[in-house]
Amino acid sequence: MSTRGPGFPLPGPHQHRQHQTSRLSSADHPWDTVIKAAMRKYPNPMNPCVVGVDVLERSVDAQGRLHSLRLLSTEWGLPGLVRAVLGTGRTMTYVQERSVVDPAEKRMELCSANLTLTNVVSVSERLVYTPHPENAGRTVLTQEAVITVRGIGLGSHLEGLMVNTIASNAKKGWAAIEWIIENPERAVS
Repeated sequence: MSTRGPGFPLPGPHQHRQHQTSRLSSADHPWDTVIKAAMRKYPNPMNPCVVGVDVLERSVDAQGRLHSLRLLSTEWGLPGLVRAVLGTGRTMTYVQERSVVDPAEKRMELCSANLTLTNVVSVSERLVYTPHPENAGRTVLTQEAVITVRGIGLGSHLEGLMVNTIASNAKKGWAAIEWIIENPERAVS
């Protein structure tokens, strides 16, 4: 492996790191209330980096499930060093989000993946909202994420940054849902 200055090894073409994370949490609201708020979650003051949401497709299937495909526009204030390592000055990124809401089964599954900078980092996330099995007044969120960092010398640092960002955004996500439930007139649909 050759180097690019002291201590910066050039990665091989197949060098990458992968990290998987999962989290289980719950909210003190019934499933129907949480799902209505989750569908209106962006934009919100808890996560201002999401600057736009476009609904690309929306349909209801024969079983009564709502299918949605949305494009999220996000503005990341990446530090100059990180932009230099990534080889980009771009701070606007895009995320594809697919969701299925099944009102009969009381289940919402949402899968998202970044569309920008996938040659460097890919983040795939899956969220599943279901009623709490012992308390219908609560909702359980199961969150799983797979982060793959490709071919950069600071892969472990970027991976750690992404893991921390996902954990932080999960907390912000619940806070945003709470905010929307408490301020329905201020939420954008």
